[in-house]
Amino acid sequence: MASPSHPYRSVLYIPGSKERALEKARDLPTDAIIFDLEDAVAPDAKAEARDTLVAALRAGGYGKRARIVRINALTTEWGLEDARALCEAGPDAILLPKVNTPSDIDNLTEVIGPDLPVWTMMETPVSVFNAREIAAHRQVTGLVAGTNDLTKDLGCRVRADRLPLMTALQMVVMAARAARIVAVDGVYNRFRDGDGLKAECEQGRDLGFDGKTLIHPAQIEIANTAFAPTNSEIDLAERQIAAYEESRASGQGIAVVDGQIVENLHIVAAQRILDRAQAIRDMAAE
Repeated sequence: MASPSHPYRSVLYIPGSKERALEKARDLPTDAIIFDLEDAVAPDAKAEARDTLVAALRAGGYGKRARIVRINALTTEWGLEDARALCEAGPDAILLPKVNTPSDIDNLTEVIGPDLPVWTMMETPVSVFNAREIAAHRQVTGLVAGTNDLTKDLGCRVRADRLPLMTALQMVVMAARAARIVAVDGVYNRFRDGDGLKAECEQGRDLGFDGKTLIHPAQIEIANTAFAPTNSEIDLAERQIAAYEESRASGQGIAVVDGQIVENLHIVAAQRILDRAQAIRDMAAE
């Protein structure tokens, strides 16, 4: 499981080329920012965007928000220079697009060195088939579902229930969980549709994702709420732990809470909920 020390409920894409957006992001209640040099930047603006982003990261001011930079693919004319410039600007991770195999990550780490964490876009059928090996790479700490590109490559229909994408989404989550790294769901394109976003966030949370990538600040509150433990979940977790500890003290191996058996595996899940809630409180105390 991903470390509970930092939540990733909301992961907001910010164009690396827009100084106003880079400035505004310093005050947004998002858990993480993906500074985007790829899809959000036109080809003739990529070099300037790189310089703009490097300056913004060096200036700091993003507080506890995780700072992740999506560079251009290494196969493009901008990718290698992005990697060289941004790894020296102090991000928390580099997000690599167009990953198909672990060797793609090896190509990046040859440039950025062995210490900077790498996140990968899971946006092709090949990447999904290789999700377990990609997630197990020594430098990878996060997977991001690229649902728009997956939809395009699969040729599937766009549906509210995302049924055509379900196999891919579950494979991404399972690979991340097997490697104990972060898994973030894809974007919801209709940013003015709050009800639709809420439903998709709830689905992503049910599947096991840590949070959701977002394309607009208006989506942050919905994602933060959907991927946070509810008050009832926190209350149940606390009661389960208390009852289990009491049972263990009396020599019993299980407890009963609300008519249901509570074993050690339930305590692990309960503690995870409490750790997640504490991480969110710590984030808010910035």
